[in-house]
Amino acid sequence: MAFRRRNKSYPFFSQEFLIQNHADIVFSLVIFILIGLMFEATAKTAILFIQPQYNVTTLSPEGEVTLYHYGWKDCATILFYFFIAIILHAVVQEYLLDKVNRRLHLSKSKNTKFNESGQLCVFHLVSSVWSFYILITLLTIRNSLWENYPHVHLRFQVKFFYLTQLAYWLHALPELYFQKVRKEEISRQLQYICLYLLHISAAYLLNLSRVGLVLLFLQYVSELGFHIARLLYFTDENHQKMFDMWAVSFVFTRMSTLTLMFLSVGFGLSRAENQGLDLDMGNFNTVLIRWMTVLLLVCLTQSWLLWKFIRFQLRRWREFRHEQAVRKKAATKQPLRPLKRDSLGHHENGVLKAENGASPRTKKLKSP
Repeated sequence: MAFRRRNKSYPFFSQEFLIQNHADIVFSLVIFILIGLMFEATAKTAILFIQPQYNVTTLSPEGEVTLYHYGWKDCATILFYFFIAIILHAVVQEYLLDKVNRRLHLSKSKNTKFNESGQLCVFHLVSSVWSFYILITLLTIRNSLWENYPHVHLRFQVKFFYLTQLAYWLHALPELYFQKVRKEEISRQLQYICLYLLHISAAYLLNLSRVGLVLLFLQYVSELGFHIARLLYFTDENHQKMFDMWAVSFVFTRMSTLTLMFLSVGFGLSRAENQGLDLDMGNFNTVLIRWMTVLLLVCLTQSWLLWKFIRFQLRRWREFRHEQAVRKKAATKQPLRPLKRDSLGHHENGVLKAENGASPRTKKLKSP
């Protein structure tokens, strides 16, 4: 299974060989794990990588329900889907984005941003639809974001969603090397990758899965609009209206995130009965963790994002005003258009004038 066109062969275990064939190498590891399911001696080990662990069967009004909690074995599952994310990344790049790039003939800088937006557009679309499905099917209106905290036991869909989210954002780190991202772009991409990993890990480990699902859904919908707008801009630079729509959704997402966090963590958990730190029960409902860790982290992140957004909009507004001023100045310096002249004279206010200013008339021929 080859994901890249081999224009040139490189020595084994060289840097270029690893970059060119990384998807094939990872695909071989996935096949090796799947083959382990075929043998009884290795099936239990292979299951650790494929299926979420720590399942508990409980009774509910609907009957027997299998719930899950987290543990160190989740690292094996995250590693397996980390490999799957690398393979899917290569498939989208090879069979979708590269074909579009060859038609657009973009520069190197625009090509890098186009590939980034294309990959994230696919991911945000899948994740937003998936999180919305979980919210409408597994979480009812009665189940508030803070009711019955700690939310230690999760449904299969919820736990699998968090594991794949962590796997995807972890895979984005080596992809910076595999995709040969420019040094100027690495710091910017590392910022949002680390922020996603930090917030998703905090929601998963602190048993704030319900709040995390809602916030991730809002964030992914907003980011989906941005990357669609950027893709349209690269295809045709006249598409600017999508950025204005994204700006509105961005501000709405920031305000909604802060409001939900203060309602659920600052207001809801502070009134819960089970106050205190209990690692065995998964309870982290203390003032220090609520205010100094969770709320402070979210508020600092949202404030930083808003600050960057305001700076970007101000710079964009100044560039627009500068362009308008340059165009206006160039229009005033345009020379006056020369008067149209013909053999009889020139045109003035729609009237034909002779060279001496008089209106030329046809001379009457005198009879001989």
